[in-house]
Amino acid sequence: MTETQSQAATIIPLDNVDPALVEALLDAAFEPERHTRTAYKVREGTDWLPALSFAALDAQEMLVGTIQCWPVALGTPQGRPFPMIMVGPVAVLPGHQGMGYGQALMSTSMASIDDRAPLPQVMIGDPEYYGRFWGFSNEGTEGWDLPGPFELRRLLVRCANIAVLPEKGMLGPWLR
Repeated sequence: MTETQSQAATIIPLDNVDPALVEALLDAAFEPERHTRTAYKVREGTDWLPALSFAALDAQEMLVGTIQCWPVALGTPQGRPFPMIMVGPVAVLPGHQGMGYGQALMSTSMASIDDRAPLPQVMIGDPEYYGRFWGFSNEGTEGWDLPGPFELRRLLVRCANIAVLPEKGMLGPWLR
């Protein structure tokens, strides 16, 4: 974003936005077929986490981007759920991509995680980008599986100590 654009951008809690507008933005950013993606199966039946989900408004107060985070768990082979936060989708309207809205949304969401008891964050994304800015890595996710097709190199995790993460498991919704 240019200096003018970054000063004009406003980040607000996502629960302040009409859900119909959020759905329309997600359709524009990812196409209506987005519901068939593996990430949707991972978080199926859960609601996004309001404290970690945000919207970006441009200078005209138009909704141009959103980020949602979800309660998920890595189910270990022993049947123990290992709770995590699934980050994404990070969505920006096509005409506003590359202007820094997605980066601002990610930074706001990651800064909102309580450092006193942080859950590991997991996402499907490009390790070069999300690793560079927020410390996501595919190290330690080699033995994890998802309920649908995915590229193993794009299954990323962010955790203060990856040694605490299970080596194997199936990622799915955390239905407490």
